[in-house]
Amino acid sequence: MRAGEASHAELTMGELRNLRRLAGLMVPADAEYGVPGADDEAIFADIGRSLGRDAPAVRTALTMLQEIAGDDFCGLDTEKAEAAAMVLLGRDDPAVTALGRAVLQCYYRDDRVLRSLGIEPLAPFPKGRALEQGDWSLLEAVRGRPPMWRDDRGGGGAT
Repeated sequence: MRAGEASHAELTMGELRNLRRLAGLMVPADAEYGVPGADDEAIFADIGRSLGRDAPAVRTALTMLQEIAGDDFCGLDTEKAEAAAMVLLGRDDPAVTALGRAVLQCYYRDDRVLRSLGIEPLAPFPKGRALEQGDWSLLEAVRGRPPMWRDDRGGGGAT
């Protein structure tokens, strides 16, 4: 990330507080399954580090949340905060989709969550996971098409 982008992408302390409470409402801790909530310190730190290109959309979603809450979201009682969160999360909006992606991708890559799902937390390489071969015949329709790229060698191909 370039220096000019960093200041735009970083969330304010107030936005981070609201995001953490919202993340905890989206994915609460569950003692029965032994899993933390998305507001867990380690998971939330990962969310903050991983926003990247989604940071402006997450900021937009948090602004929408603040408008819905009509007050300081973190200052609301649990019932009102949950109601405001559900209104936001029920919206069909790209900013809300980005917010959900930001929270869920970090939640489901936490080792504790993977173990609770019966998945051994492995790095993809070098050990990796076994991947079943798919049906390569599904690509025959694509292979049969004429080339769609420009041939820089002066030969055929699409122009």
